[in-house]
Amino acid sequence: MIEKDLPFSDQEYQRRLEKTRVAMAARDLDAIFVTDPSNQHWLTGYDGWSFYVHQGVLVFPDADPIWWGRNQDANGGVRTVWMTDDRVIGYADNYVQSTERHPMQDLAERLTGMGLADKRIGVEMDNYYFSAKAMQTLREELPEATFLDVTAMVNWQRGVKSDEELAFIRKAAAISEKITDGLFERVEPGIAKNEIVAEIFRDAIRGVEGAWGDYPAIVPLLPSGSDAAAPHLTWNGREFATGEATFFEISGCYRRYHAPLCRTLFLGKPPQFLLDAEKALVEGLEAGLEAATAGNRACDVANALAAPLERAGIERGARCGYPIGLSYPPDWGERTISLRAEDETVLEPGMTFHFMPGLWMSDWGLEITESILIKDSGPAETFCNRPRKMFIKD
Repeated sequence: MIEKDLPFSDQEYQRRLEKTRVAMAARDLDAIFVTDPSNQHWLTGYDGWSFYVHQGVLVFPDADPIWWGRNQDANGGVRTVWMTDDRVIGYADNYVQSTERHPMQDLAERLTGMGLADKRIGVEMDNYYFSAKAMQTLREELPEATFLDVTAMVNWQRGVKSDEELAFIRKAAAISEKITDGLFERVEPGIAKNEIVAEIFRDAIRGVEGAWGDYPAIVPLLPSGSDAAAPHLTWNGREFATGEATFFEISGCYRRYHAPLCRTLFLGKPPQFLLDAEKALVEGLEAGLEAATAGNRACDVANALAAPLERAGIERGARCGYPIGLSYPPDWGERTISLRAEDETVLEPGMTFHFMPGLWMSDWGLEITESILIKDSGPAETFCNRPRKMFIKD
């Protein structure tokens, strides 16, 4: 008998499954095939670095889910999912990266055996982990089935976090604080970036008391000087230099739950334009936190942020936030709501966001962000508790 270390209670998994089934019923679906590893984990607990091959979870209206994947990864399935072992099935290894056969042929055969060959089946068509070849093969093998796009169907069910999930995010936030504290203590002119990143990973994986560290869905981002105009640069062997700002975008991770936090560090005396931008950004952040209340809309947060920036002559062309929680590489966002002027989604208690109003100009950048929780009443709560400012080491 394999002893499992499930992250959540059975009641929590049943809550998630019921929410997903309600969404399926609204689309009159006989089954959905979930390939996003975050959604697989949310529904079943499956956890493994196997998402580079075809795998997924089948969800039905009236039976426990089935995890389907590579045979060798089925060993991980029986160790991590809440379902019984017979709900974990694997395909032969000669399907893997083959030019002669495709894993979806195996899945199609199994769907046929379940009586679903001519039914309505949902698939996550616009997903990192579901290829055009996969869709083509399913349609060829199951010509009588009706395939419908359920991209983000499960993601939307994840929006309001349970108390169990919030406890994990708080642990991730404590790790984020530890990483950030270490950064500002260690970064000095002349120290190579890769040396600092090594310490970031050390702090992230060691975690804090009561919370070991998992790998984050995004690696540390830390461009400096004019490179900070590009928000998604990672690191190299370049040394930190006096007269440059570096923003650090990091997140602690606990059992796949994240709490991103970004702060900017300037080595030396910052120019006035950067101090002015910092002032406007912090004012906008605080206005956005006040607007991030249950019953308000996503656009209300974005508009509150924009007003102080516009008064300072700063234009942002990007959204300023997105939902967070459980995730796998390559992204820690949930890919549903966006905090931007066009999104009128109503905020609900228990929703969690990375309020991320980074400034990326033509030759400089500045990031000061917060991971937040929408409360029953009043302004949003920030998961981390670190000064909301640009840090200066002169």
